[in-house]
Amino acid sequence: MSFLLADLLFPFQPKVRYSTQITAKDGTVLHAFLSKDDKWRMYTNISEITPLLQKTLIHKEDQYFYYHPGINPFAMLRAAGRNIFTGRRTSGASTITMQVVRLLEPKKRTYLNKLAESFRALQLEFHYSKEEILQLYLNLVPYGGNIEGIKAASLLYFGKPPQLLSLAEITALTIVPNRPSSLRPGTKNEALIRARNLWLSRFQEDNLFDKNTIHDAMNEPLVVNRLIAPKQAPHLALRLKQEFPDQPVISSNINVQVQHQIEEQVKNYVNRLQTMNIHNAAVMIINNETMAVEAYAGSADFNNPYDGGQVDGIRAVRSPGSTLKPLLYATAFDKGIITPKTALNDVPSNFSGYEPENFDQHFNGQVTAEFALANSLNIPAVKILKDVGTPVLIDKLKKANFQTIRKQAKDLGLSMILGGCGVTLEELTRLFAAFSNEGELKPLRYTSEMASSKKGEALISTEATFLLNNILTQITRPDLPTNFDNTFHLPRIAWKTGTSYGKRDAWSIGYNRRYTVGVWVGNFSGEGVPELSGANTATPLLFSIFNSLDYNSPKGWFQMPSNVSLRKICAVSGDIPGDFCDHQITDYYIIGVSPYHKCQHLKWIFTDPKGKISYCTYCLPEKGYVRNTYPNLAPELIAYYESKKIPYQKLPPHNPSCERVFHEGSPLIVSPNDGSEYFIQTNEPQQIQLSCQTGIDVQEVFWYLNDKLVKRSSPHEAVFISPPVGRVKISCSDDKGRNSDIVISVKKI
Repeated sequence: MSFLLADLLFPFQPKVRYSTQITAKDGTVLHAFLSKDDKWRMYTNISEITPLLQKTLIHKEDQYFYYHPGINPFAMLRAAGRNIFTGRRTSGASTITMQVVRLLEPKKRTYLNKLAESFRALQLEFHYSKEEILQLYLNLVPYGGNIEGIKAASLLYFGKPPQLLSLAEITALTIVPNRPSSLRPGTKNEALIRARNLWLSRFQEDNLFDKNTIHDAMNEPLVVNRLIAPKQAPHLALRLKQEFPDQPVISSNINVQVQHQIEEQVKNYVNRLQTMNIHNAAVMIINNETMAVEAYAGSADFNNPYDGGQVDGIRAVRSPGSTLKPLLYATAFDKGIITPKTALNDVPSNFSGYEPENFDQHFNGQVTAEFALANSLNIPAVKILKDVGTPVLIDKLKKANFQTIRKQAKDLGLSMILGGCGVTLEELTRLFAAFSNEGELKPLRYTSEMASSKKGEALISTEATFLLNNILTQITRPDLPTNFDNTFHLPRIAWKTGTSYGKRDAWSIGYNRRYTVGVWVGNFSGEGVPELSGANTATPLLFSIFNSLDYNSPKGWFQMPSNVSLRKICAVSGDIPGDFCDHQITDYYIIGVSPYHKCQHLKWIFTDPKGKISYCTYCLPEKGYVRNTYPNLAPELIAYYESKKIPYQKLPPHNPSCERVFHEGSPLIVSPNDGSEYFIQTNEPQQIQLSCQTGIDVQEVFWYLNDKLVKRSSPHEAVFISPPVGRVKISCSDDKGRNSDIVISVKKI
């Protein structure tokens, strides 16, 4: 009863400050940090205490460990007798439990402190099991310098975990704590061998092990040196330590072999790029089935401060280039705006003053949606974003937890699809992993404690994902590396590249059924490099990683969902064939979702027999006319053909005698921009260009300035004016009487 009262009044609650260990999926220590008191004191799990280690340690230190209550009265009486008769301390009586108390609360060795130590030992035995006490001892026992605990000693002296220690190594480590200075491993190896063999001889005399086992242990060379603590995956280690500051062992999902391989690949690859002034790269690998992060390389060399090696490139916010386009196209598939073979116009376009260009500064005219995505064309992407709606894409990215985009949301416009926003490699790689998981977005699993999510949150449909995967698997595209060594062993993956404005960031994100790999290459300083591109800088590293990681994946490929089917479409427009569609091909579509428009790439036009004059239904004569088909081209495409001198079939002029009033299809003024401000120098007044886009049936347009005619021209002729200062109304009318107006503000400087 008195013990229980004393235990209540003087509770013993040991708190040990351990080093932080980051372990791999298989338990290997990837990275270790000093404890807060600058000790290598690594937590040892009970599973790491092998029967051999336990047997050797208990026989040497405390043979009655499992039988006494924390103190050994017989040993204490024996030690007291020897000390009295000899007049000095010749023998100790400390049990393993008492040694744990002494390690937890070090005090001067006096009889009074010995009594307090004994009480604490009883308390320890009362509250903890024998296995837990033994574990505490092995976690705290000193090994010279700032090394404490069997695990730290095993890793830093022998380079292996405790469960792999031999009998000779275990014996050497069990005797070091008694004389940590004179037997310090690495510096006093000869003395340590002699002491080890002496104890091995005692073990033989006590029949603890058989003769052959002892003989082998005594002849085993002692190869021991002070080693550097494990330092793999440093960026992830720092991240996890920050997220779990008080956890002694953080079990990551890193695959040791893959991590080591990736670190070497990234370092060697960047070394080859140094001559081009490219100094860094980052790589992240996700297991698509479990969403476990199996490799995490934040930079090419963590120990290179000159090139910012300690910057975590996986979490650094950078411009995504074209890497968000797959999500946009998939969203457009889901909204029934396009199918893979929908025709899009890749021509110069003006979006309320925003005039994007393609990466190669060339235009391709009319292309299919799948060609536009596979070739990463910018103008079609901006047009699709305009149709989808910028808020819709932003909501998708918010749902995918793009943190910087969440902050930038109110300021983002059409340029975001070409890289005008901020993302991280982590966010992009997780997004592409959703494409592999049939459009389901799942949380990343950095540690084994994080539960694996069987069902994710739907970001895009399974059907849209299938269409997307087919496009991103195509190899006839410009972002295929030109180097034959990279294309000869091309892995079967879907991938997308991206290059940011100013060539500051090169991206390549790829995936198959098993893995998603994200690659970023560039400089953490933000310095652009002319040779930098997603295709030729980032993709070779992506292919190299997949070839070594999962070249012949046994997981197969993506299967077509039941709600996706094939249908005949017009090869020109990608729409349902009309009467004049003589060239038909097949296209995937989502049943009940994809658009169902009748093809209108041609239209019937009434003309005179010679094709010199066209008639509308209002002025069609009773006889003397024929019906022919003419291309129904978009005004922007006509303007492109005219500017590039590309021949196309033009519509004959409309019957000049017709009195019909037309309403639809008024000219689109593309320059200047409606609502814009223009500043003109007083001494050198500049002119402003007027240009418009019209339908194929327009032969002439009329330009008005504040309702006064200033010029009549062909629809595609550039007109220049010197506008007055102030509010200026600009009007454009075509030869059918259709009119458009804009207003600009002109100021002098």
